[in-house]
Amino acid sequence: MFSLDQFINTYVTKREESMFIADIAHNKVELSKKIKDRSVLVIGGAGSIGSSFIKAILPFRPASLVVVDINENGLAELTRDLRSTKGLYVPEDYVPYPMNFASGVFEKMFRNRGGFDIVANFSAHKHVRSEKDIYSIEALLQNNVLQAKKLLDLLSELPPEEYFCVSTDKAANPVNIMGASKRIMEDVIFAYSDKFPVKTARFANVAFSNGSLPAGFIARLQKLQPLSAPSDVKRYFVSPEESGQICMLACILGENREIFFPRLEEAQMMTFDKIATAFLEAHGYQVLLCDSDEEAINKAVELKHGSNLYPVHYSGSNTSGEKAFEEFYTDKETVNLTIMKSLGVVTNKEIPDVSRIEILFKKLNAAFEKSDTTKDEVVSIMSDYLPNFEHIETGKSLDSKM
Repeated sequence: MFSLDQFINTYVTKREESMFIADIAHNKVELSKKIKDRSVLVIGGAGSIGSSFIKAILPFRPASLVVVDINENGLAELTRDLRSTKGLYVPEDYVPYPMNFASGVFEKMFRNRGGFDIVANFSAHKHVRSEKDIYSIEALLQNNVLQAKKLLDLLSELPPEEYFCVSTDKAANPVNIMGASKRIMEDVIFAYSDKFPVKTARFANVAFSNGSLPAGFIARLQKLQPLSAPSDVKRYFVSPEESGQICMLACILGENREIFFPRLEEAQMMTFDKIATAFLEAHGYQVLLCDSDEEAINKAVELKHGSNLYPVHYSGSNTSGEKAFEEFYTDKETVNLTIMKSLGVVTNKEIPDVSRIEILFKKLNAAFEKSDTTKDEVVSIMSDYLPNFEHIETGKSLDSKM
């Protein structure tokens, strides 16, 4: 029987166990001291990383856990998963709320509960494809940047002991709007570091996470539809379990204004076409290489008649904002590789110039108030703030591909 976890360990991360086990074991006492009997708020907790973070902290027995997410079905599944896992501690005060963290009802809940000791925010637009046009770009920046500030203002009323917000490897030398938005988000949260401790993490692709291309392989196989993947895009991968552990270690053990990242070697990068091929072979298929999406779609009809040849279309990447490789820090950042065995840390980050952030927000809000603002204008505003933002524009979106 196919086991996704075992497949990820064998063919994607190529690790039989989490690379963070040693660091968790070494810091077990400190983790317990900082989590046990604390109140925890997880925003975006129904997603892949948020739910993995929850599973990472529950063994340390927090007193309460509130999970907020706009995905009502995701929250239902999270609850069923937690309740169905043998031996997993779930606090009596466990409440999943299907609501928007930028809403008035969220503010009421937060204030009436008197705030939280630990707050972790995983709500984000995470896909490069989210920059397809001005409307999707505005939604991305509202969620990743503008509404993030609104949350921080609310937290300032009842400051938490720890605040964590997930970033991305694409924030280092960004070439797409999503990555640039996360780089700006880092500055925004660090601007509040004089009010409460803030930490973040840049990390690799989470293998088979919700909405990811590998997760799409599962859906395509279930529907006997062809697979499509880039053959020239290399990515680092961590398992879903590892993604939550990274965030827990950064959130609980990190110092103020630190950015964590997994210590992975370049040789551990994988291309999506190799994952797709291994995935199909693990299900007993032989790969049938096609020259186009259309050819693959036409040949997929044979799968319903019992064909063992699975059509795929592998090609080079030619869409906007797609980076050929990943990096976790820039040559202008100070990196410490001695704090933990499995995690590197970007340290000595200064409190950002708040006046520059305020100017950026005014420009973005003014742009979004107009009806004729263009994508180029938004990119220009972001580039003024981030001089190293070199946007890759090809005029093509991932939505034009399978």
